[in-house]
Amino acid sequence: MSNKLIIKKMKKILLILAIPCLFVSCDPATLEGILSTTQTKPGLTNEEVIEGLKEALKVGANNAVSFTSKTDGFFKNPFIKIPFPQEAENVKAFAISHGLQSQVDKFEMNLNRAAEKAAAEAVPVFVNAITSMTVEDGFNILKGDSTAATSFLRKATTAELTQKFSPIVQQAIDQVNLTSFYEPLATAYNASTILTGKQAVNPDLKAYVTEKALNGLFFYVAQEEKKIRRDPKARVSDILKKVFGSLDGKS
Repeated sequence: MSNKLIIKKMKKILLILAIPCLFVSCDPATLEGILSTTQTKPGLTNEEVIEGLKEALKVGANNAVSFTSKTDGFFKNPFIKIPFPQEAENVKAFAISHGLQSQVDKFEMNLNRAAEKAAAEAVPVFVNAITSMTVEDGFNILKGDSTAATSFLRKATTAELTQKFSPIVQQAIDQVNLTSFYEPLATAYNASTILTGKQAVNPDLKAYVTEKALNGLFFYVAQEEKKIRRDPKARVSDILKKVFGSLDGKS
């Protein structure tokens, strides 16, 4: 008898054995083990899971950068627009009360322009930061919530991204001459604190813009991950279709 016929007969026997378990108190784990032997659909290899997750993060990062780095990608986006630094709100109020509304508006616009310029340089930073992950991490992410990959990436790479992103932000700040808008406002406010006794301010613009720019980028990386997980049309490569298609119909 050929091997194919033997395998075919064994499957029939296993199915017959499984049927009585449905009518008696058959251990669920035992039933699952019996039925699993009849499945022929191949599962995902560890390598495919990792490759798919990396591909998803790369796609998400590229799309996020493309969206945020365009003109007004931050400035006219209510979800990620960078506001006047909270710790310097007194400076803003002081400036407006002294007829400097236009300077405040220019400062806020250029704050966001700095983030947009920095975002344009972020692709290689993100790609290099997508490092190897363990098999356990990979399957946890695959079966996790709708932004599990983004959360993993952010937790694993924020420190490194901040270090690499800071000089890009500083260069962008210099290019849009951001400090020239801020320093006169801060200087005028700080001069008033001598008489009022209020605390002078000197927020670190580089750190502030870096943090907000990264928050904005990760916000859209997360949106892209959600799309890849729920929308087959967003799976633009075979590996994405295979890895994330395996989750379709599952909660």
